[in-house]
Amino acid sequence: MRRAIGFSPTRLTWLAAAAIVAVGMALRLWAIPSTPLWLDEAYSAYAADKGLHFLWTLVPRYETHPPFYYTLVWLWSRIAGDGLVALRALGLLAALAAFPVVAVAAHELARIARVPVRPLVLAALGLLAVAVLPVEMAREVRPYPVMILVYAGGVAALLALRRRVRAGAGFGGKAAAAYLAALLAMLWLHNLGPLYAAALGIGCLLAVWRRGMARAEWAKIVGGHAAVLLAWVPALLILIDQAPGWVSSTWLTFDPGTAGARVAMLYAGPRSVAQGTAGLLAAIGLGRLARIDRRAGSLLVVTAFLPVLLSLVLSMMVAPVFLMRTLTPVAIPAILLMAAGAIPRHGSKGRVAGLILLAILCLSMLGRDVLNRRAGPPQDWYGTVRWLAARWRPGDVVLAYPNEGALPFDRAVRDLGLAIPSRPIPTPIPSLAPPPGSWYVSGSRGVPSLDRPHLEAIAGAPAMRAVPTVWLLRLGPWAYDKDDVLLRALMARREAVGRFRAGPIDLIGLKRLD
Repeated sequence: MRRAIGFSPTRLTWLAAAAIVAVGMALRLWAIPSTPLWLDEAYSAYAADKGLHFLWTLVPRYETHPPFYYTLVWLWSRIAGDGLVALRALGLLAALAAFPVVAVAAHELARIARVPVRPLVLAALGLLAVAVLPVEMAREVRPYPVMILVYAGGVAALLALRRRVRAGAGFGGKAAAAYLAALLAMLWLHNLGPLYAAALGIGCLLAVWRRGMARAEWAKIVGGHAAVLLAWVPALLILIDQAPGWVSSTWLTFDPGTAGARVAMLYAGPRSVAQGTAGLLAAIGLGRLARIDRRAGSLLVVTAFLPVLLSLVLSMMVAPVFLMRTLTPVAIPAILLMAAGAIPRHGSKGRVAGLILLAILCLSMLGRDVLNRRAGPPQDWYGTVRWLAARWRPGDVVLAYPNEGALPFDRAVRDLGLAIPSRPIPTPIPSLAPPPGSWYVSGSRGVPSLDRPHLEAIAGAPAMRAVPTVWLLRLGPWAYDKDDVLLRALMARREAVGRFRAGPIDLIGLKRLD
């Protein structure tokens, strides 16, 4: 009957997949035009707006991140424009592309595990559609959505390599080329790329290694990886140059007591029900794979958990690098493990139980997605600028200290079509030659903290004393101006006429007494 009215199993599968992708993209698109760029996104927009010379000569001098992602944004802005929605469209496009890539990975996994292909693919797509952190990161003008896509491609390539080896072939073909491309892209996309590269590299060995491998195959493996490492050398030099500053001074902190809960959030969000269900499904999936192909299960475990483990070790022994948004790509192999736990082999028991667990997990994560969207932007720069616009008068000055606060402020002013200039202290990003006595609180050579004499000199300068109202924009004063030196120096001849606070944003109006 279904065939007679046009609802074949293939068509039903396509319809279900389309509906799942539509839900996932709706969550990612929700309120995109009304959500301002927050600080890190403003860095991306600022760097990309400066051009290729800035990206490849100045960015490496103050950022540990390679300029590859910023170059992608620069290229994208030349095609789609540099408006708010246009900039975010790059990440949204990467998020959309991740669905077919995950579908390919699930298809490869189903053929290895000898489970029904269509149910496993739909299960993986359903989990990706509502996965809390992938939904969040797809909305940002940062490298994370591209990293998720590339890492998914790398995992899919490893599974294809594994199936190729099981069929009697060796390292090579399109799967090997896709794996090496993903490996190189991860290294160039983020300063934590080496953690992902280590996981992918070990996953490659698990996929292809076997006794008696021919020298020719080893030559292809070693040669391919050597070419990737050689192409990574410029990014490695940037990392080596910048890392000492970030190690000695960083705004990040690491609390071992909360690390476990934050790790669990990477894979299922903050809800304990979702975390427990996700862990159970992943364990079931790993158990099933262990009975059929331990290597396939092991490479998924390595790619899902090794980057997180390495980041924890580095955070405890070297410097805090554990940050959930930078580790979001690990959700992809975990999703594949969970999907394998939800879909048993033909004729096996547990199908109903697996689908129930899958439904519980998806509904729980969907509920968290909706709450996140209703919570508003992470930094309310539009609210900040609108509040100021009602009070700002020609001749007033907006002082941004530290200087990075001017990036999201200026962007919000532009998005709202206003004309409220800012003055970053001491200079616009990057301040590579700050006054003597300055230091870099966050490790970035672009954002200095000034000593008391220089801050007092800025506040007492004749030009500043003549300004009717100074609007002091502060981000993180507990780090850059612990004793409110600049605020107190400005208040010596002024009175406060208003204050706006929203998260880390602190905007204070200081009117001249006379």
